[in-house]
Amino acid sequence: MIAATELRLVLVTPETTLFDESVRSVTFPLFDGQMGVLPGHTPMVGRLGAGELKFEGSGGSGSYFIDGGFAQIKGSVISILTHRATGAEEIDLDEAEKKLADVQQQIPIGDEAIETKLAELDRARRLRDIGRRRK
Repeated sequence: MIAATELRLVLVTPETTLFDESVRSVTFPLFDGQMGVLPGHTPMVGRLGAGELKFEGSGGSGSYFIDGGFAQIKGSVISILTHRATGAEEIDLDEAEKKLADVQQQIPIGDEAIETKLAELDRARRLRDIGRRRK
């Protein structure tokens, strides 16, 4: 049973459950900002953005790059349902920088293409930044 000073973080992608352990704190990106959670947080559901999911647990800290989805806090359980998650230690910095350069070279035509490029630039920058911090 989880003590009142801990949370249970469950990180799920369409393919698998990547993480299911007790933690002390969690931060993750919402579509409109960053969210921090400590034990005793009120229940909520939120739409995820792209960025870094960080957690502190008794075994140390960890980090994933996540890309969209939903978060649910219910009791002491935080469920992160995301389209894509990559462990920070698995990020290939060269590949992330190449992806960012490729997106920067795109020439969008029209409002929708501009919005898509801006979202892809944001994702690529966040992925690269996480990779840089972990190297």
